[in-house]
Amino acid sequence: MSRLFGSVRARAALGATLVVAVALVAAGAAVLVSLRSNLVDQAGAKAERAARNVAVQLAAGESYDALDLDDGTPVQVVDADGVLVAASPDLERISGTGTTRVTPSPSADSRGTGTGQGDDDDDDDDDDTPLEPGEISPDTDFTDGSATVDGTTEDYRFAAVEVDTGDRGLLTVHAGGSLDAEQSAVSTATTGMLTGFPLLLAVVAGVTWLVTRRALGPVEGIRREMAEITASEDMSRRVPEPDTHDEIARLARTTNETLGALEASVERQRRFVADASHELRSPIASLRTQLEVAAAHPEFLDLDGAVADTVRLQHLAADLLLLARLDAGERPTGARLDLARLAVEESAGRALVTVETDGPAEVSGSRSQLGRVLANLLNNAERHTRTAITLTVRRDGDRVALEVADDGDGVPEADRERIFERFVRLDEARSRDDGGAGLGLAIARDVAERHGGTLTVREAPAGGALFELRLPAA
Repeated sequence: MSRLFGSVRARAALGATLVVAVALVAAGAAVLVSLRSNLVDQAGAKAERAARNVAVQLAAGESYDALDLDDGTPVQVVDADGVLVAASPDLERISGTGTTRVTPSPSADSRGTGTGQGDDDDDDDDDDTPLEPGEISPDTDFTDGSATVDGTTEDYRFAAVEVDTGDRGLLTVHAGGSLDAEQSAVSTATTGMLTGFPLLLAVVAGVTWLVTRRALGPVEGIRREMAEITASEDMSRRVPEPDTHDEIARLARTTNETLGALEASVERQRRFVADASHELRSPIASLRTQLEVAAAHPEFLDLDGAVADTVRLQHLAADLLLLARLDAGERPTGARLDLARLAVEESAGRALVTVETDGPAEVSGSRSQLGRVLANLLNNAERHTRTAITLTVRRDGDRVALEVADDGDGVPEADRERIFERFVRLDEARSRDDGGAGLGLAIARDVAERHGGTLTVREAPAGGALFELRLPAA
């Protein structure tokens, strides 16, 4: 059961069915209430017509035994003392009219001839606006009850109408309208709803199940393909994209974009490992050769070469460690530092470097990482410049700009993005001894981006390369 309702299709079908069920119950109840109210009003109107018809006869002076009473409608005429003075001939039982008597009082006939004493007996009437002789009250009171007429018992809506007959005093006419039609219609409607609602709910559940299953079919295809990609570790595969423009199609496209990014990341890591292994092999092999020669012939030991290879190996290991930390998502600290002062410190001892600043330029970040960026840019400039390097630090709105310009050959426009890739060395800088491992600029851009900044290259005024680092001002 838990597995069944763990399905989106099952939950959608159940939810839709519950919503429709609540709506149908509410609508059905409203229909039944409205139907019953209308039919009760119709029965009340029929009862009022019958009561006023008898009231008109009484107002005209018709005697009790001469009243035209409908045999199928229960009618009672009651005087001001609550005495039954006239009733339908076939009336056998009645309730809901104030008196349950069905046989008129024996003295009703004498009162029906008129003695003129009725006008003097109105002292007990509590009506705020007494009726005039021969007047019928415009108001009608309604009650519900039951009656047995000619052996048939039914529920009725009773209407009570008062009439002042003058000589016979104030009389009240009770007449009933059958509620059988109302009960029959409500019962039929209820039976139809109880029969139709389950069928309708079953149709809603089935249609929702099928529609949801069809809509979620591509999702299952995406899940299956992702499971196979995970099992095979083949990042070149892609999930199927449905020919629609809905959320599922966008999910498939986003999934494929994610797979593409993962494939590129895996390929980048694979190349990184291969390049790192290649770069490490050379200094290690050179150092081993020198040590082996020194072990066999101490007089041939090249101590300076061994130290240089060791230093180069140390720098390469430090670069690889920093890149690994950056790839792992290491965030810089939020310390404030003066980039202008840092530029002066990093350029100290570099004979070709001239520093130009227009005052303090504070940024937030890691002092060691930003110092590494400056060192890498200056090292790169020193390898390519001819006579001079200009280091400029200035405020530019809400940014701090640091520029390193040289007067070398510059960077061809086609290579201005490629030089920031890892282990990339242009033709004129391929010497490992002079050009490094090709990681300095890649590290510099990664650090700049981690600090919310950018690092770009363009042509310098002197014709060389101009590297511009832009960081948010603190």
